[in-house]
Amino acid sequence: MVSRRLIRIKVFKELFGKVSTGSYDVKSAESEMLAACAKTRDLYCLMLLLPVELAKMAQDKIDAGLKKFHPSAEEMNPSFKFSQNKFSELIANDKEFQKYCSAHGLSWESKFLTVRSIFNSMCGKEYFQNFINGESSQIAEPAPGAEAAGKNQIAPAGASLKESVKLFAHIYEEELEDSDMVEDMLEEESCLWCDDLGYVLLAILKDLKRIAKEGKVTVPDVFMKEDDEEFAKKLLRVSMINYDEYTELAQSFLSKWDVERVVSTDLTFIVMGIAEAVNFETIPLKVTINEYVEISKYYSTPKSKVFVNGLLDRVLQKLQSEGKIKKAGRGLVGGLEQN
Repeated sequence: MVSRRLIRIKVFKELFGKVSTGSYDVKSAESEMLAACAKTRDLYCLMLLLPVELAKMAQDKIDAGLKKFHPSAEEMNPSFKFSQNKFSELIANDKEFQKYCSAHGLSWESKFLTVRSIFNSMCGKEYFQNFINGESSQIAEPAPGAEAAGKNQIAPAGASLKESVKLFAHIYEEELEDSDMVEDMLEEESCLWCDDLGYVLLAILKDLKRIAKEGKVTVPDVFMKEDDEEFAKKLLRVSMINYDEYTELAQSFLSKWDVERVVSTDLTFIVMGIAEAVNFETIPLKVTINEYVEISKYYSTPKSKVFVNGLLDRVLQKLQSEGKIKKAGRGLVGGLEQN
């Protein structure tokens, strides 16, 4: 679930917050950082629950139309293609997934306004109308509630799981990441979800193909690889313990005037870069530098990427020449010599 890039971001946020408040309690910092990683998985599951709520809202709209004394032609002959889509049904009927969500308090029930905003937006889009009006190879079934309403409607043929998944790929891509209402809702729910939505949506879009093929949703592991949790804990620990030492080392490459102008977030990136280079023998130095340069683009100033790249490169070259950085593994020997 959580990638190495996101781990570095989580560690950065925790380290920066602790240092800013003068707290160097490694144990509490580690606990909070791991909790932040676990919350990313919860956000993933919450977003996978959304199709169920959207389908319910569509069915409620249909039911309300059928109960009207003078329904419109469209209300008399509604399309059940979305309200009964296979993807929403798959998620709603997966007991293990639903059990996890219930145990972790993940639900859209109290978020009616957000769901309605997404629903109204998608209903007006071309991709949604193409889904509703498109042909399907599925056998048509009597419309639920039609008999009770005194109608003889036949529900349009239902879409396949593959077709339903394709529709929701559009919804995840076009309706969520740039939605102010969704962002506001997530901030109210958990401060640990700040900045995670884009990553989670990409993870879901990647998994949709597997879900369509296997016909099953799963709760992912918090970390993508077995050693990622240890990587996260060690990176935070060595960065925090050596923060002052690595800060002084970085500042030794700057004049007094430059030191006073260093952005605090940039300094945190430099410290983490040094900590990673010194303490993780199998991670190439170029990878370490590139990672913190990329992260600085989003969490610091426009000029930070140049500063972080230049200073971190100089510091690591010095440490490598002194034998304080040792790399093990094929292709790792030689470090920054060709940089």
